[in-house]
Order: sequence, then C-alpha cells, then structure tokens
Amino acid sequence: MADIASTRAASTFPAYVGAGGGTLQAAYGTYTIAANPTAADIWSACKVPANATVIGGWIQAADIDTGTETLDFDVGWLANGDEVADPDGFGNHGVVTGDVSVHLPVAGIFLPFAGVLQTAGPKTFNAETTLDVTFNVAANAGGTGQITMVALYLTP
Repeated sequence: MADIASTRAASTFPAYVGAGGGTLQAAYGTYTIAANPTAADIWSACKVPANATVIGGWIQAADIDTGTETLDFDVGWLANGDEVADPDGFGNHGVVTGDVSVHLPVAGIFLPFAGVLQTAGPKTFNAETTLDVTFNVAANAGGTGQITMVALYLTP
C-alpha cells in the first residue's frame, strides 16, 4: 500500500469551502485496500480548507481483519505549513475489531473521531490540511476491503 491518496486528497482536488457562518460541511475519502497495509503505510483520505474547524467525523470500513484481529491504525492529519503532523490527533484506535459492535449491528468498522476532540474540543486548522490514516500493524488475516473517512467541519 505504501503512501497513497484518495482522489479527494489529491493536490489537484480543491478543499470545499461552503457558505460559512456555521454551516455544517463535510469532507470524505474512500479507498479500496487491495493488499494488507503494513506498518507506516499512510492513507491520505481527504482535505479540509484553511480556517476549517473540525467538530467530528468517523472511519467506516468493511471487516478488513478476520480471526484474531491485529489491525491497528490511527487517524490524524499531515503537516500543513502552519502546524506539525499529528498522526493520531483524531484517534489512536489501537487494535481495531470488525466484529458486531455497539456501533454496527453487522460486521464492520465504525469509529468516531476522538483524540483532540475529546481533550481540547473542536480543532481549527489555519491552513488547508490533509486528514489521514496511519497504519501501525497489519491485519492478521485479510486486510483488504473498502475504507471511508468522513470529517465534519465549519468555516467562518
């Protein structure tokens, strides 16, 4: 997998700036993982514009690790020229299970953003910023399937 970017995180894809004034906006990216991700693989999922305040979001995916789960990934952002990268700024999720959970009545992954949102509240980015997933440990079995990130944000 190495470092890959969704179409919506490409340098040529514009970060959406809506009407502002507290109007809820969303950025998202989807990727089909064809080979089991390995440690230090990075998926750049989507971008938020300068002055965006991220108020929430989630990762949703197929059950991409079967058997005894070992898949471990974090959700954060890349350096943007204004601040340093924080690979787990929106969540250090540890080993991720795709089993039926309180979030989903079927096998799959649904993880709300956490990290800084829980410790400091909504996160404002002064420069356009790419949100990403950093894989720490490969899946035990499988490791393939579709993954989507959705970020909810406001602009002034």
